[in-house]
Amino acid sequence: MADASQHDSLSPQASEAPDRPELKRAIGRFGFFSLAFGSMIGVGWITGLESLFTQAGPLGTTIAFVAGGLLMIVIGLCYAEAMKVLPVTGGEVAYSYKAHGTGAAFLVGWCLAIGYLSVSVFEAVSIGIVFSYLIPFDLWPMYEINGTTVYGSHVLLALLFTSAIAWMNYRGVGLATQVQTCLTMLLILFTAAFVMAGFANGHVSHLAPRFGQSELALTGMLTVFVTVPFWFVGFDTIPQAAEERTAGLPPARLGKIMVIAIAGSTLFYVLVFLSVGLATPWLEIISQPLPTAVAFEEAFGSKFWSRLVLIVGLIGLLTSWNGFFLSGCRVLFALGRGHIIHSRFGRTSRRYGTPAAAILFSAILTFAGSFLGKPAILIFLNVGSLCIAVAFLGVACSIHRLRDPEKKISPFQRVLPYIAGAGSLFILAAMLVPGSPAMLPSLMEWVVLGVVFVLGLFFWYGGRRIRAEINQQQRHQLILDEID
Repeated sequence: MADASQHDSLSPQASEAPDRPELKRAIGRFGFFSLAFGSMIGVGWITGLESLFTQAGPLGTTIAFVAGGLLMIVIGLCYAEAMKVLPVTGGEVAYSYKAHGTGAAFLVGWCLAIGYLSVSVFEAVSIGIVFSYLIPFDLWPMYEINGTTVYGSHVLLALLFTSAIAWMNYRGVGLATQVQTCLTMLLILFTAAFVMAGFANGHVSHLAPRFGQSELALTGMLTVFVTVPFWFVGFDTIPQAAEERTAGLPPARLGKIMVIAIAGSTLFYVLVFLSVGLATPWLEIISQPLPTAVAFEEAFGSKFWSRLVLIVGLIGLLTSWNGFFLSGCRVLFALGRGHIIHSRFGRTSRRYGTPAAAILFSAILTFAGSFLGKPAILIFLNVGSLCIAVAFLGVACSIHRLRDPEKKISPFQRVLPYIAGAGSLFILAAMLVPGSPAMLPSLMEWVVLGVVFVLGLFFWYGGRRIRAEINQQQRHQLILDEID
């Protein structure tokens, strides 16, 4: 996407340095860990387990997630390297902008924002499903999508929680990360309880068939592997808020926190999948609405364990929802602050120092997605994975240009971007190439992807006047906090 604003000459007005909106610095070490780890966990391991185990079985799913976790660590190391150079809000927007210009920054930023908000929609739909298992909550049927009823009570609950998360983020990142930290601690504590129970009382024979119901084990694992960006996205919430770190927290430390969070989430998924598979024969419970909870209820003959699993799920849902909502807003803020899209997205509240317009837009989009009901879970899982893989590829392609050519690096560091880029390209090819077993499976997913594309064109071409208001030197200062 060529942008004429990159070639503007300096006018007297343009030569003046524009005011750069700043966000408050209020996130510490554990706040960043909670933001990344809590965002990666979510509730998908409860609401999406049926498709995972059906495709790859407990063991195949575990192998796919270990492979995915290793790929995410490689990508995470690329992020860590880029963050040392540009510890600014928007992360990938800044990396792509400095490496490839305004068009690339928009493409990567737009895909990333949609990927984050896809998770936000996923959680908005999931909260009604989890609640309906705890208490009778399927009220006020409205219509059906793909044979699944959309209930007014679920949409209302999505509205209430979306509003609460939006309000909390509007009031300040300090409040949002404090809540995130408390919820993450509870998530780890309660998960340890039911995982240990599953391992202590389970049996290896319950894992059969270990590689699911696919004719080929590799096909099932590949189908799960290509969704890895969706399950692990969340570690990159750290770069989105890097500019909001507390004084005394160096950018290099953020990279280490990121890698620890990825390793921790990989361990979480592995332990949960194996404990569910061991607890009870999974084929007997996989068709249930929430098989993860049912597995422990069947294994121990008590609703206590299923309710504990669902409580953990609700906590994970809120940590993931809050983290991705916060990060999606930061990406839109970075695009707006750089005058790549409408500059209103780049303005902050005078009272709270938060990106008010980006928060409102994200809340509206999240709530609108909740009207798609349960079918939205698989739709946004796949569309979100594809968009996030594009953003990961953008970061991998930016690393070489961000590196200091005079600085010596190890052979491992030299090949990291190639591994990350190849992994991202593989996922994209598997989801888009006709005939691939992991190709986007339904027409609705292609429709949603088309809507995302059209909406992106609207934002890009609708922002031409905004991009022309400043020159390249000003855009450098606004996005990178440096003068070209």
